[in-house]
Amino acid sequence: MQKQPVLGIDIGGSGIKGALVDLEAGDFATERVRIPTPAESTPANVAAVVAEIVSGFAGQMGDGPIGVTIPAVVTHGITRSAANIHKSWIDAPAERIFEERLGRDVVLVNDADAAGVAEVKFGAAKGNDGLVLMTTLGTGIGSALIYRGVLIPNTELGHLEIDGHDAETQAAASVKTALDLSYDEYVPRLQRYYEVVEALFWPDLLVVGGGVSKAADKFMPKLKLKTPIVPAHLRNRAGIIGAAWLAVDKQQHPERAS
Repeated sequence: MQKQPVLGIDIGGSGIKGALVDLEAGDFATERVRIPTPAESTPANVAAVVAEIVSGFAGQMGDGPIGVTIPAVVTHGITRSAANIHKSWIDAPAERIFEERLGRDVVLVNDADAAGVAEVKFGAAKGNDGLVLMTTLGTGIGSALIYRGVLIPNTELGHLEIDGHDAETQAAASVKTALDLSYDEYVPRLQRYYEVVEALFWPDLLVVGGGVSKAADKFMPKLKLKTPIVPAHLRNRAGIIGAAWLAVDKQQHPERAS
């Protein structure tokens, strides 16, 4: 894997974050920089902020690719959806937009996919060579499916229909907050979600990310599942680290490109 630090950038609904990543250590090589996401978060406006972050690291990075995460389904460099960002991202040639703005290769990936890869390579699922399913509990439910270290992208398991509802409308962390649920009241919602996911995919390990994972001891022991379930280790660093890893992996293994 790459010895020179690689830039990872994580685009969110409220902030755009970037840091150089040491892919041998699996952690940041620099302090993270954060710039608020533009109020009108169009591709052009977001690309301008990303360019500002890149320029700040220009003297510390080589000419390799940059990994960028985005809260959207990404296929062949095109963003097919838009969660918490401007709807003009839908069907936009986003990877090309970034490359033209930055003048360098960009690998654009779904944010949950990047976080899942980071947890498999460096975090809670490191060393697991089976099927790992990561979910991020936040505004919605993001998901990442990794089999024997290889990402199966864009699973979008937060949108499974369970009991007639889109799953994330019942079990996302934002629902717990909006309804002011205690953890005891929230657990049945998580139980129903995870038991369905388990029955469909039979993973070897479930990893739970998102801010609520900090309180894992309040809900994980109460879940009755056959699959081991653990909290994420890298938390808000995971997207940046995973994006950097995927950027280098695509450069070194272009045959895997999606």
